[in-house]
Amino acid sequence: MTALPERHRKILSLALPAVVNALLDMLQVMIDLVMVGRLGAAAVAAVGLGLQSLMFVFAVMSLLHVGTSALLSRFVGAKRLMRASSALSTLLGFAFGLSLLVAVLWSFGAPKLYVWFGTDSETTRLGASYVGWFVWMMPAVFVRLVFVAALNSAGDTRTPMYVKIVTIGLNALGNYLLIFGHGGFPALGVEGAAIATLFVAYAEAAVYAGLYLGAKTPYRPLLHFSVTLLHRAIRIGLPASIERMLTFGSFMLFTAVIAHFGTDALAGYQIGLRIEGLAFMPGIGFTVAAMTLMGQGLGAKAPDRAASDVRIVLRYAAGVMFAVSLVMFFAPQWLIAPFTDDSEVTAQATLYLRIVALSQIPLAYTFVLAGALRGAGDTKRPLYINLVSLWAVRLIPGFVAAYRFDEILYVYVAMIADTYLRGWWLHRVFAEGEWRKIRV
Repeated sequence: MTALPERHRKILSLALPAVVNALLDMLQVMIDLVMVGRLGAAAVAAVGLGLQSLMFVFAVMSLLHVGTSALLSRFVGAKRLMRASSALSTLLGFAFGLSLLVAVLWSFGAPKLYVWFGTDSETTRLGASYVGWFVWMMPAVFVRLVFVAALNSAGDTRTPMYVKIVTIGLNALGNYLLIFGHGGFPALGVEGAAIATLFVAYAEAAVYAGLYLGAKTPYRPLLHFSVTLLHRAIRIGLPASIERMLTFGSFMLFTAVIAHFGTDALAGYQIGLRIEGLAFMPGIGFTVAAMTLMGQGLGAKAPDRAASDVRIVLRYAAGVMFAVSLVMFFAPQWLIAPFTDDSEVTAQATLYLRIVALSQIPLAYTFVLAGALRGAGDTKRPLYINLVSLWAVRLIPGFVAAYRFDEILYVYVAMIADTYLRGWWLHRVFAEGEWRKIRV
């Protein structure tokens, strides 16, 4: 067998741990759904919708993730590690303050989400108890995100993977003890799943803080705050955050369309989303590599190398996501079985998975190329592309299909049409090369 070229080995050494880490993130979510799935469809719908509502938090965190990645990877590529350390200290302080604001907003809005979507009384009751615990989790997840983005920007994707391997075991154990009441703990149901998630979030943040303060990362631990560096990070990250917020709103509206078809359809959709996550988590992992390689390449004044690296990453991402899509299309029942034994929920999830299996390659293009553009500091064009495509191709046609034809299949067709359009559009923007002129 011919050995991989050195360049490919370097890219894969960066990408594969990020892929594993992304898969473990999704596996943690799936463990929650699998365990509460034994409590019934209402529990699955409550937890699934609660996890989906966290997209709002992730949208806000995109400000930090993209700003940190683009800024620090450029500093690392230019070998300005002291400047990178100053930026990291600044962003950690900002992340903590921002998390407190988000926690206040979450405490007021999240429990009302189920009422807004018109879910049945049992789903609403379970959901409110589930998301109520997440308000206490915000500082940990915000600080942890900055640490992970900083390590990825320096080319260290292994440490986050190792941390996640340990904490995902803690999450499963916490679920086992608190959901079902083993080991002398009370049986808390979906509320127990939330408490276990809260504990794991702080365990991860504590590990990263210990590594940072113990000088076990590429960055020097500092107590420094630079308004200039914060402004640069916000300028890059804000369009990405706005994009994610608009995308979050769009997906919430799309979920409302699915809820129109009943609790079984909503539960099947939530299960299908989590299983699909197994396919697109590799795409997200390769996106981390694309962002890092793009930022480091531009920091080293080597844009051609950066573009070539991104194309290699794209080929790997498309290949992996295509392979997983074959399982999603031809054997969806095997994937659904751990989540539920309800025949109607299984049928709904099967339909969803077979439809989205047809769009995994353009989804790989969407993830990797949008990530590469963000790594270059070009965050405005992905915002415009996602906004136009989501509304013009997914949401408006989806609403028409649901309320005019009362057919969920047509809704899902509109969904994958949106994915194809965005993949093509981002590929065209990347090929044009205007990102080469962006200054961070």
